[in-house]
Amino acid sequence: MAEDTEECTHQCSSCGVAECGDRTAAAAPAKLEPNKRSRIKKVIGVVSGKGGVGKSLVAGLLASELARKGHKVAILDADVTGPSMPRSFGIHATVTADEDGINPVATPSGIEVISVNLMVPEEDVPVAWRGPVITGILRQFFSEVNWGDVDYMLIDMPPGTSDVFLTVLQSLPVDGIVMVSAPQELVQMIVGKAANLTNRMEVPTLGLVENMAYFKCDDCGKQHYIFGEPQGAQVAERYGIEAVATLPMDPALARLVDGGRIEEYAVESALDPILEQIEKVG
Repeated sequence: MAEDTEECTHQCSSCGVAECGDRTAAAAPAKLEPNKRSRIKKVIGVVSGKGGVGKSLVAGLLASELARKGHKVAILDADVTGPSMPRSFGIHATVTADEDGINPVATPSGIEVISVNLMVPEEDVPVAWRGPVITGILRQFFSEVNWGDVDYMLIDMPPGTSDVFLTVLQSLPVDGIVMVSAPQELVQMIVGKAANLTNRMEVPTLGLVENMAYFKCDDCGKQHYIFGEPQGAQVAERYGIEAVATLPMDPALARLVDGGRIEEYAVESALDPILEQIEKVG
């Protein structure tokens, strides 16, 4: 009886090929050529071990704060199947292209954004692409977009440690990672998986943002820990992460994000430990 064979689909999560080089090979160095249309000084990935913890919100806040400090900032929305950056910043224009490449869309404060949702006719059009297509467009987003001079490019990563996560860390010159979590114990365990993977790939984790850490009552001013006591400091110590920041559940922020006005939110000093680590990179 002939031995059953299975053709490689490059989808390692569902693959049945036991001796696959793509699965067993060591992490590769950055393979993409530098973007000749741009000068991107530092690339920072914003990641989480799972969805629903506010990773994109944190990426938007970090970008807004860096821009407020006078830096030229760009956002590469790598969450291709669940892009939220255009809505958060209130940009609805369709990207254009010229002979030099793709042109990003600027937010009101000048942050340049590229996202799949800036390429579809309606923002609720689903993007049902397989892994190789998604990783291919992410490479194009980095190397074929006219970014110009950028001090910090933030990459809003999809949740988890999928092939997109690996593609970004292996193919793009990522200088550091910001982890995003929530107080639940389950989330901390999953964040640990992402932290361990980035450590193995020798990409430094710059800080941990514990989102939805508490709710502050308007009447009494007391902090209520709806999801349990914050655990960010313990998690950071466990995985050797230097900086920790906590963000509250703030209805005012939710309203601004829904209205496409995230740049107007005053984080005050909450993210300063993470911003300091980002500005120290390299």
